[in-house]
Amino acid sequence: MRRRIRARRRQRVAAFRRAAAPVDNGALTVTLDGVHPMLQGSSILVTGGTGSFGQAFVPLTLARFNPRRLVVYSRDEIKQWEMARTYGRDARVRFFIGDVRDRERLYRALDGVDHVVHAAAAKIVPTAEYNPFECVKTNVLGAMNLIDACIDKGVKRVVALSTDKASSPVNLYGATKLVSDKLFVSGNAYAGDHDTRFAVVRYGNVMGSRGSVIPLFLSLAHRGRLPITDPRMTRFMVSLEQGVEMVWQAFADMQGGETYVRKVPSMRLVDIARAVAPDAEHRIIGIRPGEKLHEQMVGAEDSKFAYEYDGHYKILPATADRSTDGARVKGGRKVPEGFVYASDTNTEWLAIEALRAWIDANRDRIGALPAGDG
Repeated sequence: MRRRIRARRRQRVAAFRRAAAPVDNGALTVTLDGVHPMLQGSSILVTGGTGSFGQAFVPLTLARFNPRRLVVYSRDEIKQWEMARTYGRDARVRFFIGDVRDRERLYRALDGVDHVVHAAAAKIVPTAEYNPFECVKTNVLGAMNLIDACIDKGVKRVVALSTDKASSPVNLYGATKLVSDKLFVSGNAYAGDHDTRFAVVRYGNVMGSRGSVIPLFLSLAHRGRLPITDPRMTRFMVSLEQGVEMVWQAFADMQGGETYVRKVPSMRLVDIARAVAPDAEHRIIGIRPGEKLHEQMVGAEDSKFAYEYDGHYKILPATADRSTDGARVKGGRKVPEGFVYASDTNTEWLAIEALRAWIDANRDRIGALPAGDG
């Protein structure tokens, strides 16, 4: 146990060092300059804060913005205990055991909080299919609880994390996250005269997180054979640092109701396999229930309200005149009608050599970060 805790501490130190400078691995560049210091000295709460996003957001945000208080709100006491040991006596970091399903606990946790990142979710696709009521309780009812609590407690800004699976969903998890996204977008009108503002950040599967394809391939590489669902399959390649930076930018840019989508490279699944084990044989096993051949983050239906920027897309709310509001557009270029941002038609592709370099640089972290909500 002590050895594992020491290893986690070393990972946190490395994360603090990465926060001070850009992370450059070819197409996986994270530029941390120019982010508005809105979070400086503020009080921040992260729901699901012991999950994969929170494990990256907490050290990076502490190093970058030095918030007055950073509250980790999650239901997993073991992950909280381990995370608390990691941060030792850092008085800025607080821990709250709680569930987004528990409305009263949220109200207590949000006392004095300025900004909220909503990362808690039930997100394992097969589990959601077999336990649909539980998925709805967390992803939909939990979102409703948080929206009400943030408005009533006077939280200034809320950024909710979404997923590529919420764009034209084909499984229950994606459907619940689409409902959640719409709740947060509509929360700006629901807030009435209150000052609370809501926005959404959407990104795909996180590279190297536990249960994802890269650690799976690494664990099987010694066998000389890797399972491939479909040789045509493509995936977006996003790092946790990129997800964190997009959240920071959303806080600085948002007027309320926007959905932010970071531009990231794509890869074919067979090329990911070649990056991990160049000489391994590929065994085709077929697509699993609820799985897409290609990932999508901006659908054709969103294109009427979507704008392009140098590093991201922004989908504006369709209600009233907000989709053409200059304060929200901010110099964006309107995408063509029918535009789709999907992993198979992406204009940016990650080379096998670049992914191999990323794996070598992050080998000690791959598979260590939890894939769940914390």
